Amino acid sequence: MKYLWLGIFIPVLIWSAALPKDPFTWFLEVLPVFIGLVILLLTYKKFPLTSLLYTLILIHMIILMVGGHYTYAEVPLFDWIKEVFDQNRNNYDKVGHFAQGFIPAILAREILIRKHIVLGSKIWLNTIIVSLVLAFSALYELIEWWVALAIGEDAEAFLGTQGYMWDTQSDMGYALFGAIMALIILSRVHDKQLDLLSRSQTA
Repeated sequence: MKYLWLGIFIPVLIWSAALPKDPFTWFLEVLPVFIGLVILLLTYKKFPLTSLLYTLILIHMIILMVGGHYTYAEVPLFDWIKEVFDQNRNNYDKVGHFAQGFIPAILAREILIRKHIVLGSKIWLNTIIVSLVLAFSALYELIEWWVALAIGEDAEAFLGTQGYMWDTQSDMGYALFGAIMALIILSRVHDKQLDLLSRSQTA
């Protein structure tokens, strides 16, 4: 699993880093990828994750690396979608924010269940997961704001608002939608993988 994971991750990272549209924006956008990679490497033996979660994390990292390479406002496929469907902006950033809810929801679910932080009630489990995702999304928007204040005019490509006045609110809305969809679609599959992981660790 780890060799396949790295076999996909490393080539995408090399491609993303090769002549990005804006090197500084690339660094800002891809920094969470490096932070995540370090955490995964440090916890791989002590707290291995389900294969589902490793796959989702890889997908999220690829989304970030693609956005970093082109900047979120200029991903070519979504420029094409913009033209074909007569949209007024490149909406690749919304894919990123949907993923920002979808993947962390399963990450939070795995930690909460395996660490026995929330027991019994699925309603409370899901409520806490969605709350954590929204808190993370809001924190990310605050970080974007702080970075924008720090770097001034160079922040436009990083923020990717494209003149949309409700961009921050819609970003959090997409993260909320992503979290809810993840819980609806993947909870049963995730439970099965958690059971398999538990059995393999006690065998």
